[in-house]
Amino acid sequence: MACANILASLAEGVSVVDSSIAGLGGCPYAKGASGNVATEDVVYMLHGMGIDTGVDMERLLEAGWYISDVIGRDPASNASRAMRIKAERELL
Repeated sequence: MACANILASLAEGVSVVDSSIAGLGGCPYAKGASGNVATEDVVYMLHGMGIDTGVDMERLLEAGWYISDVIGRDPASNASRAMRIKAERELL
């Protein structure tokens, strides 16, 4: 839902949004809050739309995978999980 809201915001002229790598974070006061929108998903969407973000997607993915491995949880990013599976399959 967050990416859909970002897309709608872009249509209204918003040019800066907040996100967090691997979707880390969230609000400790919001019961059931799953975290923040993953930067990887936002960048993947924007790049897919032809919008230059200035973000190196490969380095972003690597950083998200690193921190996720360190804390022992999967990234909250759909794009990150898909790209990681693809990268692992290419190693086989």
